[in-house]
Amino acid sequence: MEPKKRVLIVEDEKNIVDILRFNLQRSGYEVLGAYDGEEGLRMALEENPDLILLDVMLPKMNGFDVCRALRDKGSSVPVIILTAREEESDKVLGLEIGADDYITKPFSMRELIARVGANIRRTAMAAASAPASDAMPVAGDLSINTDSHQVYRAGQAIDLTQREYELLTFLASHPNKVYSRIALMEQVWNYGYVGDDARTVDVTVRRLREKIEADPANPVYILTRRGAGYYFSVPQN
Repeated sequence: MEPKKRVLIVEDEKNIVDILRFNLQRSGYEVLGAYDGEEGLRMALEENPDLILLDVMLPKMNGFDVCRALRDKGSSVPVIILTAREEESDKVLGLEIGADDYITKPFSMRELIARVGANIRRTAMAAASAPASDAMPVAGDLSINTDSHQVYRAGQAIDLTQREYELLTFLASHPNKVYSRIALMEQVWNYGYVGDDARTVDVTVRRLREKIEADPANPVYILTRRGAGYYFSVPQN
């Protein structure tokens, strides 16, 4: 029998932890809880959870600093940021420092459970995929090593978050094919339709362009087809 997947909740409001714990356990997960950022970081590193639900506003150490510290220590555990704030800058910062996703309070429990499952499945699929050993040219001076999950531009390594890497490799593996934001949420994020949170795609594309494009305002790799979506441009002979 396959062991239960472990979810670590880092949240200082005990009633929220209790509600999340009840619903996650009912969905078949083992649940751990931490009530401040320092304890959350310690448990994340020691308990090896399969996913972390991480509040932003925490005592001792905020959620952004916890996520940043995890990534600095080499942890690739999926992190979903929980935030009561709607500011776009919070969402951009969370994605930039390596969070896999965010969800804004108040959230529906059904949606949160779906996102937990999608992020755990995505990580399992990425681990099971057969890697190639060398950096493969994809277009222009851009190349991808799917073994080390490293992207290079003109031979220089580019530091991408896991989600940015996955979006780039998905689009690059389907050159010149246009995908809507909803299609990308389904294919890369493993979600069904999630309404306004498809903005996550726009934020991730913008961050990715800033890293891989020589001139992000005039991209040559990831292009927009107005009214349709995004595609990875490769010159056709």
